[in-house]
Amino acid sequence: MNKRDIDIVHGCLRGDKSFERLLVETYAAELMTVSRRYARTWEEAEDVLQDAFIKIFNHIDQFDEKKGELYYWMRTIVIRTALRDYKRKFPRTEDITAAAQIQENKIIDVVDKLQEEDLLNIISKIPDGYRQVFNLYVIDGFSHKEISQILSISESTSRSQLTRAKSILRRKLKNYKSYAKCIPITLTMTLGID
Repeated sequence: MNKRDIDIVHGCLRGDKSFERLLVETYAAELMTVSRRYARTWEEAEDVLQDAFIKIFNHIDQFDEKKGELYYWMRTIVIRTALRDYKRKFPRTEDITAAAQIQENKIIDVVDKLQEEDLLNIISKIPDGYRQVFNLYVIDGFSHKEISQILSISESTSRSQLTRAKSILRRKLKNYKSYAKCIPITLTMTLGID
């Protein structure tokens, strides 16, 4: 862990507001990107990030610099906060697959040039269950076993949700003329786009 992060953590542990402000200024943009991948709207993402920062400050004493980087610890808090927020707002009353099938019809078409912002918007339009699994697996690197525990679903459901998410993204991106120039090669390979 770098010296700046060590100083930030120790400053936050002392309750020094300038270090708390430095932590937010240093990591807010990166963590907002994580939050946006899980939220439906910009406003939801802001709420999730605010809740996550509260948790980060309340539990900064639990961060162990020997176990990993500060960013990854905070990223995990943002992800878990976003998923808890979603579960609270949308308790499961029906099968994810059935709900996602209904929502799939609402996905908007991609227009104009695909940039990072556009890709985030496309991902945000994937039905919730698919989007959560896609983000956890492809973007954040969780295994299907970990995803099944986090989302309280079976591993096979996690795998099928990922397959459906990739299919939806692949279909949307193939409609786009110059997608190959704008999408990172790793995402292109992950989605199986030639």
